[in-house]
Amino acid sequence: MTTNVGTIDRVLRAALGIVLLYLAFFSGLPTFTEPLFKYGAAIVGIVMLATSTLKLCPLYSIFGIKTCKDC
Repeated sequence: MTTNVGTIDRVLRAALGIVLLYLAFFSGLPTFTEPLFKYGAAIVGIVMLATSTLKLCPLYSIFGIKTCKDC
C-alpha cells in the first residue's frame, strides 16, 4: 500500500484525534458522558491518529485521492 496522506492532512488528523480523545475521556462535558458519544469520539480519535501515523487513509485509496506531493 502506498501512502496517500500529505503533511498538512496528517497534522490536522493528529490534532483532531487528540482533541476527540481529550473530549471523550477528560473534558467532563455532559454530551460526552453518554456512552455513544464518549466511545464514538474515542474510536474516531484513534482512527484519526492511526491514519496520521501510517500516512494511509483507506477511504482515500478507494476514491483515488492523494494529498501528498511525493507519492
